[in-house]
Amino acid sequence: MIIKKKYKGILCILSAAFWFALMSLCVRLSGDLPSVQKSFFRNLVAFFFAAFILFREKEWFSGEKGNIKYLILRSLFGTIGILGNFYAVDHLMLADATMLNKMSPFFAIVFSYFLLKEKVRPFQIFAVAIAFGGSMLIVKPAVLGMDIIPAFIGLLGGIGAGAAYTMVRILGERKEKGAFIVFFFSGFSCLVTLPFLVWQFHPMSFGQTAILLLAGLCAAGGQFSITAAYYYAPAREVSVYDYTQVVFSAVLGYFIFGQVPDVYSWLGYLVICGMGVLMFLYQNRWMARGR
Repeated sequence: MIIKKKYKGILCILSAAFWFALMSLCVRLSGDLPSVQKSFFRNLVAFFFAAFILFREKEWFSGEKGNIKYLILRSLFGTIGILGNFYAVDHLMLADATMLNKMSPFFAIVFSYFLLKEKVRPFQIFAVAIAFGGSMLIVKPAVLGMDIIPAFIGLLGGIGAGAAYTMVRILGERKEKGAFIVFFFSGFSCLVTLPFLVWQFHPMSFGQTAILLLAGLCAAGGQFSITAAYYYAPAREVSVYDYTQVVFSAVLGYFIFGQVPDVYSWLGYLVICGMGVLMFLYQNRWMARGR
């Protein structure tokens, strides 16, 4: 039963990686619009999609009042993650922005240690430190003449996503429904970004509106998939497969935008993905020994 759940988690992670890569592509294709405005429309679609699922299945809030604070924290961190990621997608190469966001599994382990009291071993600490160093290769030092602000904002998005997924894990253990988590998060994000939309709305063409709505549909698919993945298995068992999104994004970025990452970015990819794979293998070997 445990093994079956693990494989389900892996399939859900792969599905989420694909959907989120398509979402990033749509966000980039939607053109010169504020990241907050893009985020609103992305979450608006996910909100109604989740509402439809809840209405059809006749399942809403679990009724556990103790879950409310975790729902709010998941939504707050998730909103930070989305805004950071969207800003990076608009200002960096697609693969770079994706990789910075894919630091989230490492931060999920850090947050799991402090919030879930999950045991973190020395090798995991080492892997997180090295992976963070790899992210700096993507951010790039200022002496290279690069604008590092979008890269640091993208990294902040990865931190927010890591914290959000930790909240999802907590809510899963507390029997909160996955569809309601997506519903609450999407509604929260829409409310947070709505004042900016009212204050400084940028007119959109029919094409931009259609692309953003498509981004919302892709995001909904990704949200349900990632929520299900962390429902079925802990981050330490399935998070490594999340890196396939970088592959999807790199391929899309090359064929759609002609983007080719520089040598520093490739080194950063290698370091982060390498640490992710080593950590995954280490954890599975550790668990096989029954420790």
